Amino acid sequence: MAEEEETAAPTEKVIRIQRVFINLLDSYSSGNIGKFLSNCVVGASLEEITEEEEEEDENKSTTLEASSTKVKEGTFQIVGTLSKPASPRPDFAVETYSAISREDLLMRLLECDVIIYNITESSQQVEEAIWAVSALNEEVSHFEKRKEDSEVPFTEEDYRRRKSHPNFLDHINAEKMVLKFGRKTRKFATYVVAAGLQYGAEGGMLHTFFKMAWLGEIPALPVFGDGTNVIPTIHVLDLAGVIQNVIDHTPKPHYLVAVDESVHTLEDIVKCISKNTGPGKIQKIPRENAYLTKDLTQDCLDHLLVNLRMEALFVKENFNIRWVAQTGFVENINSILKEYKQSRGLMPVKICILGPPAVGKSSIAEELAKYYKLHHIQLKDVISEAIAKLETIVAPKDIGEGEEEVEEEEEEENVEDAQELLDGIKESMEQNAGQLDDQYIIRFMKEKLKSMPCRNQGYILDGFPKTYDQAKDLFNQEDEEEEDEVRGRMFPFDKLIIPEFVCALDASDEFLKERVINLPERIVAGTHYSQDRFLRALSNYRDINIEDETVFNYFDEIEIHPIHIDVGKLEDAQNRLAIKQLIKEIGEPRNYGLTDEEKAEEERKAAEERLAREAAEEAEREHQEAVEMAEKIARWEEWNKRLEEVKREERELLEAQSIPLRNYLMTYVMPTLIQGLNECCNVRPEDPVDFLAEYLFKNNPEAQ
Repeated sequence: MAEEEETAAPTEKVIRIQRVFINLLDSYSSGNIGKFLSNCVVGASLEEITEEEEEEDENKSTTLEASSTKVKEGTFQIVGTLSKPASPRPDFAVETYSAISREDLLMRLLECDVIIYNITESSQQVEEAIWAVSALNEEVSHFEKRKEDSEVPFTEEDYRRRKSHPNFLDHINAEKMVLKFGRKTRKFATYVVAAGLQYGAEGGMLHTFFKMAWLGEIPALPVFGDGTNVIPTIHVLDLAGVIQNVIDHTPKPHYLVAVDESVHTLEDIVKCISKNTGPGKIQKIPRENAYLTKDLTQDCLDHLLVNLRMEALFVKENFNIRWVAQTGFVENINSILKEYKQSRGLMPVKICILGPPAVGKSSIAEELAKYYKLHHIQLKDVISEAIAKLETIVAPKDIGEGEEEVEEEEEEENVEDAQELLDGIKESMEQNAGQLDDQYIIRFMKEKLKSMPCRNQGYILDGFPKTYDQAKDLFNQEDEEEEDEVRGRMFPFDKLIIPEFVCALDASDEFLKERVINLPERIVAGTHYSQDRFLRALSNYRDINIEDETVFNYFDEIEIHPIHIDVGKLEDAQNRLAIKQLIKEIGEPRNYGLTDEEKAEEERKAAEERLAREAAEEAEREHQEAVEMAEKIARWEEWNKRLEEVKREERELLEAQSIPLRNYLMTYVMPTLIQGLNECCNVRPEDPVDFLAEYLFKNNPEAQ
């Protein structure tokens, strides 16, 4: 049943749910587009967006929650393919297909009202998209209604005259074929949606830069070439909104551009990521070095190195889109970072560990820092780093020749202010016997907690703050305009740096003294564990925490209740039980998992350990068998030896017992017996035995 373009969308909207096919639902763009459409009511974009709806949309998070099992009435039904058979089916998809023949795939496509082929992330999908549009064109005579085929990447203005990059020849051919088949019949409407580089949610092609910045392992983010190439961009959910409007409106133009209003260069984008997530610096490297970055594929580099300005005139003038980032990447970086971290589960873990001296704060903090990959913050280190930084600022600059240019986003520090602060620190330390005033300590510690690494991964604050006033000064909200929550004693705190977990370690004085006494001399030497310093520090800690306003009272007042652990009762010198209890309370790590290389290395180590363990077990088994065999042989020899001894003793006993009988026979029997035998030999009777018996009877000495 053919339908007119002007009336198709309004009637479709009310009558039925549309079935939408999207390829590679387990990929970044297709997954987010499918999730978006699964929450959209068919025909919703045909209605004008009111001001109230716009305000509601601004208050909502830009990230879409996972679709519930209950499908909303009138929404698009999403089906599609998966790149890997082992990939789980997305929650928003009604059906998914993997490793099916093209005949079966064609049958699935014919069941759908809308067919979307995304070829931006996998160039291998271009060939399948061409096959799909050709196969559907052959079946067009059997269509009962209009089919739509939408593809994603290319340019708009003067697209017929443009010269394509060699890497995009297949894409251009696919585009031409899609548009060609769409012109032949009204039953088969085809559209090409040329989208800019997609960002948002999990990060897309910018994920590599986000990860490098978040991890903080390099001093500056790389910019390939001079970085002046303009990259057209669009938020992945805004692209999904464009596709929703294409489905609902069925516009007359069949070639559409989907980009936001920004004109950002590669340098602008990378600098923005570095400033808001990483070290704040960028470093320009030759374009050819970009191919050495193992996390960037050829497809990613093709998009990142493009130089093209695009404007979506038709989309802006004719479509009703609830824009997530209409003004572009840089202007919306805060919301983009928020949804990126939520999608990746990159939430900082902020821990504060407090307790008396020698209770095990540093050792526990060190183990937790390794487990959660956090920054272990100790007061002495923070002070040393701050002073070293100030000294670097006031020192004369010496730039060597041949060094690569590194651009800084922030302005250089004021040398005079740094010198003044450094002089104040030295004066404070001279007046306080080497100790620093709280005002400087709080300043340095607050700067450390607000540093980008601590904001990204989190931190473990070791043994600070010690008092109620230090905690209040450290975590208070400086900017009154940003105060949005007041708790406890009606004073605000800075949610950016406030710890999420506070661990209160404790033990009896006797236990702590015994622990310090048992420490090796090499560990105690030169530390605060010497007898006088330790006892003074322990006494000072107890005095501070007897008052009503302790550091733990501060956290209780802002409803961050400390986790109390009595180390003395655990009776564990290595604090393994305390660490295990804290991990249980804090939960799993919230950072990037292992990379493929790290996973391979872990698997290799696990395999080596397993083989070594099996070899050790085999050697132990063989050794045990050898020992058992040796013991068995020894026992057998011992048994034989004892048996021979017993036999010898039996022989000696029998011999001893036979002496009296031999003597009797030799005395009384043998003489008569010899005579009888001699006589028998002389006479030679017919029955010698009877003769001998008769002879012995007659000549028995006792009878005589």
